[in-house]
Amino acid sequence: MRKYIIKNKFLIIFFAIFIPLIILFTFFFITTKNTTTTLNASLLSAQSNVKKLEKELSDLKNQDQFKRNEILQAEIKNLELSYSKAVKMYETIQDLDDQKIKTTSYKEKLTLALSYLSKRNFASGSAELTALEKQITSDQQKTAATSTSPAIANAPSSNTPPGTGFSTQKVTTEIGEYTVSLIAADMGSTRIIVDTASDSDCRDNCPVLSLGDYVSRNGAFAGINGSYFCPASYPSCAGKTNTFDTLLMNKNKTYFNSDNNVYSSVPVVVFGGGFMRFIGQSSGWGRDTSVDSVLANQPLLLSGGNITFSGDGDPKKGSKGSRSFVGNKGSTAYIGVVYNATVAEGAYALKALGLENALNLDSGGSTALWSGGYKVGPGRNIPNAILFVRK
Repeated sequence: MRKYIIKNKFLIIFFAIFIPLIILFTFFFITTKNTTTTLNASLLSAQSNVKKLEKELSDLKNQDQFKRNEILQAEIKNLELSYSKAVKMYETIQDLDDQKIKTTSYKEKLTLALSYLSKRNFASGSAELTALEKQITSDQQKTAATSTSPAIANAPSSNTPPGTGFSTQKVTTEIGEYTVSLIAADMGSTRIIVDTASDSDCRDNCPVLSLGDYVSRNGAFAGINGSYFCPASYPSCAGKTNTFDTLLMNKNKTYFNSDNNVYSSVPVVVFGGGFMRFIGQSSGWGRDTSVDSVLANQPLLLSGGNITFSGDGDPKKGSKGSRSFVGNKGSTAYIGVVYNATVAEGAYALKALGLENALNLDSGGSTALWSGGYKVGPGRNIPNAILFVRK
């Protein structure tokens, strides 16, 4: 009898919370698919309710009777996987929105997938989400391959990077041809700094600025987006919006996230008077304030002219896209973007250009490159940026 009661208690929780949750999510998606703020709020609500459900389930899982119910355990697993997959696709679509790419058809397909999930048809819902992911990837590759931008489509072929200024060129590598936009600056006459929108550590609802704003307020002649961060448009970033958790020292000698990076394995680049130094792990750098700026991100792409990253299984790094970087060749500093490349492919392109060291930066909806105006972007507003300022 007790087993029957517990089993039915779970079913009441499952149907009372999960089913209305999905229906509510779907309703909001259909009625507000052109209103990002409302859509994001509905997904945040769904996320909150799922967490409440998971707590109830955790309590029940500790009871022997529940542990024996394999069917219900499978449904819980399907719920968790499907929700996680739906959130991932929603955030991918948000990235595309930030890049001003039309996403109406993607949102319609996501709505269909959620409709299946609301009916507990996990197989069809998951299949729709997988198909949507493949379609987005395919469309991105086609868009990059058939770009109508004259600067990209008609870029000259050259494996010699510019000695100064801006250039877009096709680079031939051992794995194929890639188009790269890059800005070169002599470190003897250029000060490289990192600017932040926040004046100190920030844990939620942090300030952000456009790359153009960073360039303007520092009198910079070039700039690029900085480290990975948690955009406000991502449901998974609730409670930590616009935060970044890697080590950074800005132009004002203020260190960010120092306490949680004492043992960090995230690579770091140090900008000083006339030099750029790359270190394999943040833990190998102290808190020296005699340099101009410090920024950590991952992965390290090149070290001593050799490729140091060939992939790690992360689907975001393994998908095609615009890949931002900072690097050097001798006393020349470079910032730029490799188009239609995975992170690993970007490393091949930079090696073919003869760069000695290079660090990957944030990409996707954050990608922005400035040289007398936006060459790429503007992208979304960002919490930090790397800037070239004349001495």
